[in-house]
Amino acid sequence: MHRTVLLAAFLAAAIASPAQGAARLVVRGAGFGHGVGMSQYGAYGFAEKGADHVAILGHYYAGTQIGKLDGAGQARVLLKTARRIVFTNAARVADGRRLDPAKRYIVTRGLSGVVALRSATGRELGSYASALTITGSTGGIQVNGRSANAAMNGRFRGDLQLRAAALGGVSAINALRLDDYIRGVVAGEMPSTWPQEALRAQAVAARTYALATSKEGDGFDQYADTRSQVYNGISGETAATDQAVAATAGEIVAFQGKPIVTYYFSTSGGRTENVENVFMGAAPEPYLTSVDDPYDTASPRHRWVKRMSLRSAQRRLGKLVQGSLVRIRVLRRGRSPRVVRAQIVGTGGRTTVTGATLRRKLGLYDTWARFTVITGKATRGDGNTPSSPETPASPTGGVAPGLSRRSRGRAVAAVCPAARFGAVRL
Repeated sequence: MHRTVLLAAFLAAAIASPAQGAARLVVRGAGFGHGVGMSQYGAYGFAEKGADHVAILGHYYAGTQIGKLDGAGQARVLLKTARRIVFTNAARVADGRRLDPAKRYIVTRGLSGVVALRSATGRELGSYASALTITGSTGGIQVNGRSANAAMNGRFRGDLQLRAAALGGVSAINALRLDDYIRGVVAGEMPSTWPQEALRAQAVAARTYALATSKEGDGFDQYADTRSQVYNGISGETAATDQAVAATAGEIVAFQGKPIVTYYFSTSGGRTENVENVFMGAAPEPYLTSVDDPYDTASPRHRWVKRMSLRSAQRRLGKLVQGSLVRIRVLRRGRSPRVVRAQIVGTGGRTTVTGATLRRKLGLYDTWARFTVITGKATRGDGNTPSSPETPASPTGGVAPGLSRRSRGRAVAAVCPAARFGAVRL
């Protein structure tokens, strides 16, 4: 009997393969990013229409208010972890030892979790209990090599803290004032040429996100890349984004007096999504609900199409396909047409997946997607989609009557910087 089952499966795959070779999967979608919170291109559109940053933030984070911070606030950003950390333009060590800004210094991990400081020539300058704090000279301390945000030889305000990392090596952490951190974030998340009110909305969202996601342990509370927010230090600062940070100093998005997790992303396609429909296991939040987003049409990812052979789609989906891939069937969509759950239909069975899994496996820009398989004889939709592959996704398709159509993705600037997913990200 076992041989009979194997033979049947083999014959089914053999029969399906020729048709699959000629078949194409067409994915018509909208948006770029996870879809929760503020759409950056939508903020751009609102600012172009004359809305200020308070109105923009109030639209995307329903029921919130603009609050004020007590005090300046601090940030500790993990720049990188490496076997050794090399830095220049340093002024002094926390114990008072003066350093020459023109010279290179090296820190490595010593025994029992201490860190050892030496000059580039190899002269030992001392061993310090973790963490060793270095103050930068004028122009900011420079961390040589590539940091987690892909910046080379970046310069940073505030102090450099060097800690023995839990898994070995040394962690380089930038400790600085919160708004100095935000100065290095805004232009990494949104083009500095955009309208000032959009930049101000981004500054407040970034400041709030940093406060609400501050983590304890390991000596830092933010990553320098899309796991938190893209932070480029001094090289990421511009006059326009500095103006936005200064004009909104201390402002945060608050709900019932507390900062919220201000998720943001690049492009909504026309409507944002409820947080619980995107991040599986997340609790519903009254300020992270689906809202109409009428002005994000300037984005190059407002509408998009991806085409691939069915065989290519099967390779990408891997073990999620049982037998040979036949089609993708959508089981549930969110308040927007974003896919919450779907089935991968194969000749040998069906596998239920989340929209986020499909997005990751197939390399889609968003989970707002409609799937059509085209063969030489027939066209198969995704179960709740018009069958014609040439019919673009309706702006209100899949949405309840009366509603119009939001990693750590980011704004698609000069075509597309990193998508988060980050902030914060995807």
